[in-house]
Amino acid sequence: MSRHVLVLQHAPWEGPGLVARALADRAGDVPVVVRGFVDDPDPDLPDPAALAGLVVMGGPMGADDDARHPGLAAERRLLAAAVDAGVPVLGVCLGMQLLARALGATVHAGHGTEIGFAPVEVVGADPVLAPLGTTPTVLHWHGDAVELPAGATLLARTGVTPVQAFRAGSAVGLQFHVELDEALLGDWLASPAADDLPSGGAEGLRRDARVALPALAPAALAGLSVFADAVRDAAARS
Repeated sequence: MSRHVLVLQHAPWEGPGLVARALADRAGDVPVVVRGFVDDPDPDLPDPAALAGLVVMGGPMGADDDARHPGLAAERRLLAAAVDAGVPVLGVCLGMQLLARALGATVHAGHGTEIGFAPVEVVGADPVLAPLGTTPTVLHWHGDAVELPAGATLLARTGVTPVQAFRAGSAVGLQFHVELDEALLGDWLASPAADDLPSGGAEGLRRDARVALPALAPAALAGLSVFADAVRDAAARS
């Protein structure tokens, strides 16, 4: 296979959403393979040289939950190797936590729950986040938090979660969900993830999404297109 994008998906309802749309729009000739290693104790990892990009999505497990999900260790090894090789990498929510761990940082389980649409403070200049502005309203859905990996640049934060986004070489990690569109939100609210919500929370999220997504989705897609351009350029160098 020519160089391709590997999307690691940890739960059926946590697909790539707008990430897939950006890749189709800007790097449509680059094959996209969706799979996961999370429960495979001895996975056949791809060579980073075969990757034009690596996208790691969210999921309900913890980034250090190797006992129940032995493939997480393999995913972290792949992330570290991809960053070392300069492969464009995007980690979202759990994917960001796995990326941080792969780069030697600590993940704090149960650090503080953030679920729902709320602002995030963008503090670092990066083309993936620049279209969002300085205080975009985004979807948060997590309880764990990471420390900033050594040498990484902090890109966003909230009062509850000091590291909401970072850049480390070719990799960007996002604790919040820029991949969200209405269809993906519908999948989440029909999934076991909705059990985390208080009574009436699902309807509140739908209501907040109708307010936030008309501005958020186009801005997020513009930023994700920067990542997709990097993937296209990496594929062209093969």
